[in-house]
Amino acid sequence: MAELLAPAGNIESLDAAIGEGADAVYLGLKTFNARLRSSNFSFREFEAAVSSLHKKGKKIYVTVNTVCEERETERLYRFLAYLNRVGPDGLIVQDYGVVRMCQEFFPNLELHASTQMNVESAAAVNLLGKEGFKRVVLARELGLEEIKEIKARTGVELEVFTHGALCVSESGLCLFSSFLGGKSANRGMCAQACRRLYTAESGGGAFQGYYFSPCDLQLIDKIPDLVQAGVESFKIEGRMKSAEYVGSVVAAYRYVLDHWQENKKEAVAAAKRMLATDFARSKTSYWYNFKEVQDGVQKAGEEILNPNQAGGTGIYLGKIASTKAAPAELREAAAQKDERVQLALLKGGSYNPDPGDSIRIHKKNDAGRESHKVRHAEFDEQGRLWVDVPQGFGDGDEVYLLQTKSMSKRYPRVLPNDLGPFNHQPRDELLPVMDLTPVQKNELDYFPEGLYVQVSSVPDVFAAQSMNPVRMILELNSETLYDLLNKKTVLPLSKKQMILSLDPFCPQGIEDKQSQEIAALVEMGFNVFVANNIAHVSLLRQAGAKAIAGPYLYSFNKWAVSWLENQNLGAFVSPYENSKKNLEAVFDKKIRSRVLIPVYAYPALFRMRFRLPKDYDFTYFSDKEETQFKTISTADGSFVMPEAPFSILDKAEALKSDGFRRFLVDFSKTRVKKQEIKAVQLSLSKQMPLEGVSRFNWKEGFYSVSPEEYKARFSQPAQGETQKAGASSSPKGLSPKRGAKASPKTGRPPRRRR
Repeated sequence: MAELLAPAGNIESLDAAIGEGADAVYLGLKTFNARLRSSNFSFREFEAAVSSLHKKGKKIYVTVNTVCEERETERLYRFLAYLNRVGPDGLIVQDYGVVRMCQEFFPNLELHASTQMNVESAAAVNLLGKEGFKRVVLARELGLEEIKEIKARTGVELEVFTHGALCVSESGLCLFSSFLGGKSANRGMCAQACRRLYTAESGGGAFQGYYFSPCDLQLIDKIPDLVQAGVESFKIEGRMKSAEYVGSVVAAYRYVLDHWQENKKEAVAAAKRMLATDFARSKTSYWYNFKEVQDGVQKAGEEILNPNQAGGTGIYLGKIASTKAAPAELREAAAQKDERVQLALLKGGSYNPDPGDSIRIHKKNDAGRESHKVRHAEFDEQGRLWVDVPQGFGDGDEVYLLQTKSMSKRYPRVLPNDLGPFNHQPRDELLPVMDLTPVQKNELDYFPEGLYVQVSSVPDVFAAQSMNPVRMILELNSETLYDLLNKKTVLPLSKKQMILSLDPFCPQGIEDKQSQEIAALVEMGFNVFVANNIAHVSLLRQAGAKAIAGPYLYSFNKWAVSWLENQNLGAFVSPYENSKKNLEAVFDKKIRSRVLIPVYAYPALFRMRFRLPKDYDFTYFSDKEETQFKTISTADGSFVMPEAPFSILDKAEALKSDGFRRFLVDFSKTRVKKQEIKAVQLSLSKQMPLEGVSRFNWKEGFYSVSPEEYKARFSQPAQGETQKAGASSSPKGLSPKRGAKASPKTGRPPRRRR
């Protein structure tokens, strides 16, 4: 029986999901999850939820689906130890470091690969299955035929998203929000750059639109096909949505799952009527109607994008025109739920919300949004309506209606009224030291010291050779593959000096073709590749080629690097989002010969598995701060790039003195120009910063909540659970293949993996 999996962003949504018949819920705690802006659960609430749901025969999965920096790994270890004690039914994970820690210390925790892990092929699914994963949440950019094929080739459980908001970028590969200010989608801090209003420049002038705001996914009529395909779990997106939304969507999908075999047409029609009150964006089935890959690449953009669709969801209620203090009794009632409210005057809408309605407020500068249930509405002497909204919002912020009170139901409470018995919290366990594998003699012959240059076309190989790189990295795309496989040109460098870089999105529809292409390239003498997807690790291993872990195999901590080492990856390209402080923390001086640092690049901010719609007749667009970006639409999909590059060229000499001796100048998705080459070389040689460039996260690192907030969450053991310094309650588990050794503080040597 297929599982219906519902979001639980708060206690009310949990009640609605279970009340309408969900078989399982997924939720996050206060950190290490990709929806940090939702309410999430306290430790007591989470422990109570696990206990209550297990008594009901329901399952509960915890999202630990963000990448973690090295400084966070001890706190991560303590968090995983806490989860191991409480016993949820599974962890939804993205970071390879989480995988590595669970393999080493917590083998009883069931692992599910998050959609953020960017898994979309049988090769990737099967590799994860061998690494102990029970389930994989497939990327959302797949068609029904691809899902069927993956299921036919694997015994690992598959989970697919069936309803809710979509990301315009391929899963786990969005860098836009991070590029704008460190709010990384891979860290649960996405500022939703895709939902913003942009100004595009075309031949007819400047036009505004929500050019990258996708429609919402709705696969209610595809459920019977997915059941027959063997999909084990159907996932509803919406941890930031209201309880009313969760309840109505769960009810509709529950009905189809229970009744489609009786009369599929009538069951789907009834369920669609139940979804009629979903005041979200217009709906799309995205890739599900395309049987051929190229058909989807050409047409999926039309299915998902509508530039006239506002980034917000729901019925527009107007903008906040003014605010004032809420009545004392209202403030007191809100404070009991740890909320702070004020009254807001709304102008410009056509509907007056009532107490009990659910609304969503969007900051005018796109800095944040929040769902809220209206408690109070009053008209002043001038007949103007004031309603309560959370503090922190003000003039110009937009308000949308999500659900009306008439649509809401009262559900039995899942959690017990008394949470006193539930008092587990993370303890002060010490994380054993992770020493990465020292470089062996001749191990990195294919990875010499010096300058590496990456380009996207064969002509650019000729243009960039004037930089005298020790290695040239050529991106494999439709154009370069054709040139190489059909021997359309003689490269100016030997094959030994060439490295081929694979695209980070590796869908099932091209897996067999890509496997054949890799084998042919290896036969031709190309033997070193940059792997940017887990599937590549498997495909390159089969072909007998050497693999470098690319920037999209995220190596933000030593434990992630160790897991990749165990996949026989010995060299690493630092992620574009990385910072200097974190890079130095991950790679000790004795192993810095393993890492290649991007010092100049135009990182792809959005990567889309489709051509942009035909009426997107522009290349350049800008946001309201007038920052310029450009679009590229190719046979392999579309990309959004910054107009100004990321550059730390002037820092290369300082990095070299710290033991980093391999640097990457990445011209991917751009045309190499002599003038730009001269500027890059001058900056490198003179240690002069370039003007008008971005530093990305190099100096400041990721945007994160304050250390004080983290300390409050994780540094206070529950009464009776305080441990002595140096004590360790880590369960025995698998030991590393390469590199880990026990902390001198614990004194416990690792056992070898068998």
